[in-house]
Amino acid sequence: MDYYVEIKEQLLNNEINRRVKDYSKNVGDLNTYYNVGKMLNEAGNKYGDGIIKEYSLKLTIEIGKGYSTRSLNYMRRFYLVIENGVELHDQLTWSHYRELISLKDINEINYYLKICEEQNLSKRILRDKIKSQEYQRLDENTKHKLIAKEETSVIDFVKNPILIKNSNNYNEISEIILKKLILEDISGFLKELGNNFCYIDNEYKIKLGNFYNYIDLLLYNIEFNCYVVVELKVTPLMKSHIGQIQVYMNYIDNNLRKINQNRTIGIIICKKDNKFIIEYCSDKRIISREYIVV
Repeated sequence: MDYYVEIKEQLLNNEINRRVKDYSKNVGDLNTYYNVGKMLNEAGNKYGDGIIKEYSLKLTIEIGKGYSTRSLNYMRRFYLVIENGVELHDQLTWSHYRELISLKDINEINYYLKICEEQNLSKRILRDKIKSQEYQRLDENTKHKLIAKEETSVIDFVKNPILIKNSNNYNEISEIILKKLILEDISGFLKELGNNFCYIDNEYKIKLGNFYNYIDLLLYNIEFNCYVVVELKVTPLMKSHIGQIQVYMNYIDNNLRKINQNRTIGIIICKKDNKFIIEYCSDKRIISREYIVV
């Protein structure tokens, strides 16, 4: 096979199709770059990696800009990751894949591809999620569920640690300041918890006997049809925190929850986690997550 002639023909045809059939250019790009990547890989194996630089020089002269050595290496890498199990999403662009194909973990790439498609993420937002190491901050059990394509729950996508922006550069973080930082960037905070969270109130007042108590944050998750109680602690997790949030969850279940809604979830956000306390907590609806102020 004359790899160069085949590669040039594929790229020229794609250039034409991108101008004529704008609606399908994503599919055309991905198919073309997969095929070109396959041929580049075969040519590299046969003639050595230097052949890619040679092809790049010739393509730039004969077709134009856009086919640097780096770009051709991206196509080669694209082919390799698809062959190794990365899913092909026609709705996503080549720009999305370019952000991801340098990652080494195939499961991590598939995670980001899936949320890009589901949440219609731009390249910039995708880059921010990768930079924040969102996938690495998922629980290991959640990662296993995603790989096995098992059913997930509302607490599976709560990150650990949760990143909270310190926009005013506070030196000391009290519970009042922590709550203030969260409320200043409530949209970003809800995304740290996962998908489809809605803010209801902070310092939500409830009456227990003759005394009033205040829930730090009361949220609702649309996808899982349940209330979510969030308690903020600037100390390490303690046993008393479990008892406190259980009382609040039971109150919401008995006084707010409708018959068609699922039971309330509890999230404790603390300075330092204590896995032994959670391990011996019988209520699996309660989770704890550490926070980092950034």
